[in-house]
Amino acid sequence: MNLEQIVPAIALMLVLILVLPSFLSSNSNFKIFLKNISIWTIIVLVVMITLYFIY
Repeated sequence: MNLEQIVPAIALMLVLILVLPSFLSSNSNFKIFLKNISIWTIIVLVVMITLYFIY
């Protein structure tokens, strides 16, 4: 991996660390938590598949 891949990965992990506590506290109900996780999983998969076919 080169620096062009490492720096964005580190930035995304830091954003995740900042956002995760608030996300977990706002999703105290397990059903709501699973719904939100599934929505975010779909979003991430669509972005990854789109980027895979573009590049």
